[in-house]
This record gives sequence, C-alpha cells and structure tokens, in this order.
Amino acid sequence: MRVREVLQGAIRPSTTRGTRALWAKSLLNAVLFFAAFMVALPWLSHRLLPSPLFVPAFFRTWLAGSCFVVGIGMWLACLDTFSRHGRGTPLPMDAPRELVTRGPFSVIRNPIMAAEVLVIWGEALYLSSLGVLLYAATVTIGAHAAVRYVEEPELRKRFGASYEEYCRLVPRWVPRILRRA
Repeated sequence: MRVREVLQGAIRPSTTRGTRALWAKSLLNAVLFFAAFMVALPWLSHRLLPSPLFVPAFFRTWLAGSCFVVGIGMWLACLDTFSRHGRGTPLPMDAPRELVTRGPFSVIRNPIMAAEVLVIWGEALYLSSLGVLLYAATVTIGAHAAVRYVEEPELRKRFGASYEEYCRLVPRWVPRILRRA
C-alpha cells in the first residue's frame, strides 16, 4: 500500500456529538500542533542552522507580528467553524462529518494550513534565521503536497460532486479578489 493511501485511510469522520467536546479536541490538537510545529521544530531549525539573515526592522516586527496575529486568528476561526458547522476537528482521525464551506473556508479551501504556514513565516521573519527560513519553506511545500495528494483526493471520495463544485468556486490558496459574475 502506498503512503498516500495509508494517510488517506487514516482520515475518519468524527463520532463526537457535542460542540464543547469537539472544541476541546480541537484545542488539544491546536496545543499539540503549536508545540511541535510552531515552537519545537522552529527552535530546532534555528539551533541547527543559526545563520542570521538581514531582515529590515519593519519586516521583523510589523510584518512578522501581522503574520502571527492573522494566522492565529484565522486558525481559531477555523477551529470554531469545524466544531460548530463541520461537526469535527482538524485531527485526521476526527475529521468533520460535513463539508465545511463557510467562514474562512468560503475564501480559500485550506485556511487551516494557510494559517499555520502564515504563523511559521511570521516566526521566520521575526527570528531572521536561515534555519527557520528553510523550515518555513519546507513546511510550505509539505503543506501543499499534503493538501494536493492526500486531503483533496480523500475529500473528493467522501463528498463527491459537492466537493467538486466547492473546488470550482473556491481557490486552494490565494483568495480571488474580484469574483467573476
């Protein structure tokens, strides 16, 4: 069995019924994900390759801070939307039972991944470290591959025509500024 099929097989619709329980699971996922991918791995990347990069002060503070705040805010909005409307969590083994197309998911198809990547790029700008910059680039490429080759085929199989229509209307990563009539 190929890796992609194994990963797709790990995605299971949630059986949790209560919104509070879904929120609790989502927050647990958020804490664990944040600790691993937004604290431990960037720290390790910086320790392994601490070469400083010149980043102007404006970018180190304002742009990095904006990426971090917007990313965290978008992440929390997505957790709420998954819990209340999708009846699931970001955890693959507790995925939403319903196709989520509202809130941040009405602007781009992958706002959770986009939010996470935005936070990591904010860290890379703020720390101005070659190691964290390379980590951010790797996570960005990995997120795209995970979405393209694992998540999207699984969602197509699970939600069929409704997911195809959603893909036609909502872009994967970059929001459409001017929608066609």
